[in-house]
Amino acid sequence: MIKWLKGITNIIICICLLCSISQCTKHINNSTVIAIQPLGSVSTQYIEAARKALTNAYGAKIIVYASLPMPQKAFVNIKTPRYRADILIDYLKSIKPDSSDYILGLTEYDISVTKTNGMGGVKQPESRYKDFGIFGLGYKPGVSCVVSTFRLGKPNSDLAFNSLAKITVHEIGHNLGLNHCPDKKCVLTDAVEKISTIDNTTGKLCNTCLHKIGR
Repeated sequence: MIKWLKGITNIIICICLLCSISQCTKHINNSTVIAIQPLGSVSTQYIEAARKALTNAYGAKIIVYASLPMPQKAFVNIKTPRYRADILIDYLKSIKPDSSDYILGLTEYDISVTKTNGMGGVKQPESRYKDFGIFGLGYKPGVSCVVSTFRLGKPNSDLAFNSLAKITVHEIGHNLGLNHCPDKKCVLTDAVEKISTIDNTTGKLCNTCLHKIGR
């Protein structure tokens, strides 16, 4: 009886693990709709760079909404005037229409988060990480993410467009449930706080990441 119960327990555990794995990532195809939501004044060139990158990477249908003002509830002025990325992705989630599967906020304003140490506290030094400027942020998994052009170097340059394209693909990848990838050439690699890390990727998902999202 004890052996039988252990066997049943192992089967249940295996089933639970398989279910968890299957729910980690979502598949994407040409019927998937990704909305680009400009926040504030955003260059049409930036919007086009993001649209083209998402189309090429995911084969999804991309729609661009009319620009909305930045929500003032996300504004902070702890070190410099910025908008909190965590509040922005929650806001974007709340305004996403049912006709879109995912929504990506695109802004030229600086965005930030509080980086933690994994134990609930602020990563040290607190003066750096309590309000830390970032390139982008997205739920993993989820339906919303936000990307900022503020830290991409010379505005409206080829390098800035290329960097934006890669960050855009990266953040939607997190929405699909993809973790940071150990392949340093994969666009889902961890930026480790450096834009050069993302710039050095191919801008594409590796075969392993593509397989996880059914591409």
